[in-house]
Order: sequence, then C-alpha cells, then structure tokens
Amino acid sequence: MTILLSNDDGVTAKGLALSFETLKSHGQCWVVAPDNDCSGRGHSLTLSRPLRMKEHDNGFFSVDGTPADCVNLAASGLFGRLPERVVSGINSCANLGDDVLYSGTVAAAMEGRMLAKTAIAISSCGREDRNLEISARVLNDLMLRLDNLNLPAGTILNVNVPDCDYDDIRGMKVTRLGHRAGSKPPVKMTDPRGNTVWWIGGVGKPLVAEEGTDFHAVSSGYVSITPLQYDKTGHATLSLVEDWLGACV
Repeated sequence: MTILLSNDDGVTAKGLALSFETLKSHGQCWVVAPDNDCSGRGHSLTLSRPLRMKEHDNGFFSVDGTPADCVNLAASGLFGRLPERVVSGINSCANLGDDVLYSGTVAAAMEGRMLAKTAIAISSCGREDRNLEISARVLNDLMLRLDNLNLPAGTILNVNVPDCDYDDIRGMKVTRLGHRAGSKPPVKMTDPRGNTVWWIGGVGKPLVAEEGTDFHAVSSGYVSITPLQYDKTGHATLSLVEDWLGACV
C-alpha cells in the first residue's frame, strides 16, 4: 500500500516523524507537509501564486503552502502515481467538535477523501511528547484494522487520542462531533509602531459534550473515532427551504 502522510504542524514536527516511523511498516510512505506551522488554516488552497517544494535529507518533502495544498499536489500525480490512503498527523493538540471546521489536520485528510482507501486525521489531546508517542501506538493499532473497513466514498476518520498512558486507554469509541461555546473575545494589543492589532480569541469550552460525543469519549479515557463527510448539504432541511421558496413565489 502507498500512504501519503501530511500534517498542519509542519515538516519538522515530531508528530510527523513518529507517524512516518509507524506507517513505513504498513507500506510505502510518502511525506509531503507544509514548511511551517499551518494550524487553523482549514481547507484553504493557495491559488494566488505558484507553490515551491523542497526535498529534505530525510526524504520528506515540504511545500510553502497549506496542508490541503500538500495533499492536493501529491494526490494528483506528483510522484507519477496516486497514493492509496492519506494519513494526517499526528497533530499536537485535539481536534474535537467545531475544531474540525478550522483544522488543517482534518483538511489534509479530507483532501484525500476520494482515494482508494479511507483517509485518517489523528490528533493527540495531550501536549507532551509522550502523548505523541502514545498516539503513534494508537495509529499502528488502527492501521492493522483499517483494511477491513469499507466506508462510502468521501468519508474520512477523525481520531483523537486521550491524554493518558497507553495502558490506561479504556478502548475506542465511534462518536459524533460535539460543539463548543463561542470563541473567547479577541485580544487588543499595540504593536511596536503604535498600531492597534488583534489576536483571535481562544476556543470556547465544550458546550455539547454528552455521552456519544467526541468530547465525552476523550474525557472518559477513550480514543474517539468520528466519521466525517465532505457533503455539508442540510438534507434534513431541504424540504423546509423548498416550502419557504414555494410560499415566496
């Protein structure tokens, strides 16, 4: 199997190196990642300029663009053939609930949604190096099972590993996305030239986090696995909009 590995923390991130060490025993692994930290870039593509790629001494490739750029290039024949599966991560912090709207980690996996095998985005809910190492063990466990999974085209798996030792993980749970409260207020500052600048506020606290959500699973010591799809159509509300439109004619 040919695996394309990417991330949003950048080509030098430890989580990327640990993923590569894990994945190379499961097939040929290509690594194409951003040349810098692209956390929060979401599913953006760079269309206003050409992209530059660099090969590093360890065989990894970096791109001066977004995570989606990296996968778009590599999954469109950059290496002369297509990879079969995209793995994105290991991200150095959680991607739970509304985080998936902004996550470059999830976007990289989603950009590989139409390849032959289901793409994975994997994130560590702890911020220490040991958490990344534990997440790498979880990634290996998943890779051993993934070939037995058949999902509809366009589906990816968003995986979050709880902040605990590997032996303390209580299992794996299939979850739905929870939801956060609104973002914290922006922070107003003054730069050295006297100009007013703003920092985007931090993420809100979990608001919808009951049993069955990704928030609840990781807080209870389980690996959360959430199937995600790119189709954002509000299927349940199509008839409501049709009735509204009919009434307006």
